[in-house]
Amino acid sequence: MKAMVLAAGRGERMRPLTDRTPKPLLRIGGQTLIEHHIHALVRTGICELVINHAHLGERLVAALGDGAAYGATIHWSPEPDGALETGGGIFNALSLLGDDPFVVVNADIWTDFDYSGLPEQPDGLAHLVLVDNPEHHPGGDFSLDGSQVSRAGPVRLTFSGIGVYRRALFAGCSAGAFPLAPLLRTAMDAGQVTGQHYAGSWFDIGTPDRLAAINDIVINMQ
Repeated sequence: MKAMVLAAGRGERMRPLTDRTPKPLLRIGGQTLIEHHIHALVRTGICELVINHAHLGERLVAALGDGAAYGATIHWSPEPDGALETGGGIFNALSLLGDDPFVVVNADIWTDFDYSGLPEQPDGLAHLVLVDNPEHHPGGDFSLDGSQVSRAGPVRLTFSGIGVYRRALFAGCSAGAFPLAPLLRTAMDAGQVTGQHYAGSWFDIGTPDRLAAINDIVINMQ
């Protein structure tokens, strides 16, 4: 199974920290965000990785290289200035990801989620990891009923930025920038999205203040 780490975002809300440092190279607990994900994926046997990049992408490539230092193989998926958004970035990298279902994880989160808990063959087109709603996103994103994910329901949870996708989710898409969410909603309406609720540690690294607060939490956990 392969995995893609989404690392092409500009990180506007993290400025000025991201003016000279790509957001995935910001540190939590003494380790960069993207290294944390790489180590977690490799621990579960997911060693072939695709990483996209745009803003200050050369610094990411210089920091991580071919992945050998982490026991991984990294394939780089460069994007134009401004990046391609989540959906367009994944679509742009499909040739590197192969024909089998693949994991995708946002680089700008921190979690202790165990990737071995993900299905290698999701029942539908996508499988999402949902988490409890953080204070900055109280309304959540989607509803989870058993293992089925839908747009709306009595209890809404937040999409963690971790999922497993089939290539068929992107059928009919064209090259260029486009979001992932509309594809997921269409698949949900067709009953083609499953999910799971993760109640462990998960943080969205969205602002400098949040970065500092989460650093304190993670350091105290170690």
